Amino acid sequence: MTRYKQQGIMIMELMIGLLIGLLTTLAITTVLSVSEGQRRATMAGEDAQVSGALALHALQRDIRHAGYGFAANPAALGCPIKGQTVSGVAPPAVLAPVTITQNATAGLPDTIRIFSSSKRGVSVPLFVVNNHPLAQLTFDVRSSFSVAANDWLVVVPEVWAPTTNECTFFKATAVNTTANTPHTVINHADLSTYSPAAGYPAKSFLVNLGPTVSFRTYSISANNVLQVTDFPSATANDVFPEIVNLRAFYGKDTDGNGVIDTYDATTPTTAAGWRQILGVRIALVARSTQYEKETVTSAGNVEWDVGTAIAIAGTANCTSGSGGQCLQIKVNHLTDWQHYRYKVFDTLIPLRNVLWNS
Repeated sequence: MTRYKQQGIMIMELMIGLLIGLLTTLAITTVLSVSEGQRRATMAGEDAQVSGALALHALQRDIRHAGYGFAANPAALGCPIKGQTVSGVAPPAVLAPVTITQNATAGLPDTIRIFSSSKRGVSVPLFVVNNHPLAQLTFDVRSSFSVAANDWLVVVPEVWAPTTNECTFFKATAVNTTANTPHTVINHADLSTYSPAAGYPAKSFLVNLGPTVSFRTYSISANNVLQVTDFPSATANDVFPEIVNLRAFYGKDTDGNGVIDTYDATTPTTAAGWRQILGVRIALVARSTQYEKETVTSAGNVEWDVGTAIAIAGTANCTSGSGGQCLQIKVNHLTDWQHYRYKVFDTLIPLRNVLWNS
């Protein structure tokens, strides 16, 4: 029987084995590192996707409801308001479904205010059948359908001037149907401080805003959170994080054919001007939550592709080569803006309560 002499591993073999092991570990670590980086980028993109989609949905939901209760009579649109306060807070300044306030600094976030009745069921205009002198404490209306005590209302004259606050905001203290007259009496507190000197003539009308007034303001805070402020509170509540910009334009039908032909941010001052607004076009920019060590965004503005069908002032050819026209939305006002990823969300929201009555 042949016996072989047992031998150990030579130093060269050991070094080669260690080298192979180290190379294998390096390859696995590199793959894992790249995979983890891609996973973080994907998850960060998903965060921006979810936050932006939810924010857009909230805006769409409220803007579609805008104007409920008073857009039924287009003559009321745009009337300046003064009147009783709610918890010490003055009423909204104008009877308009949506009001866009552009930021004083070009390219920074706009503010959107949405106004509608909170009345459940039906909210219809109430026509005043008798003159309402300045000191009178009741309105005589043709019908009290849908109105109840403690509802907030706005009285609108048949013809109003945009330069004076002729629409009065007040609360109904009681609603009484009289036995001897074919009309209903709506009681209220003294409105002489707010009403025109001549009072309100017959053929004025009341719009019913319900027991609580739905007046909501969307804005973006200094720490990049979409916030909502509900009247009469002055406190802004955080709703969606990492929303870094919000731009909005009125969609106007300037030739009366029922189709939007112009987008701009010029707020009307007359009922005729407000009747032209059939929709609101908005874009919001959501940012990823993941800070990237490398520079991942090189341009200080993200592009909002508005197409070519309807021109918007300030557009230029898109750098993406899509052939469309783009607006530049600022992101370089943010700290470390180059180390985050951004997504733009764009939609046109019809004002259905205006469309149904235009």
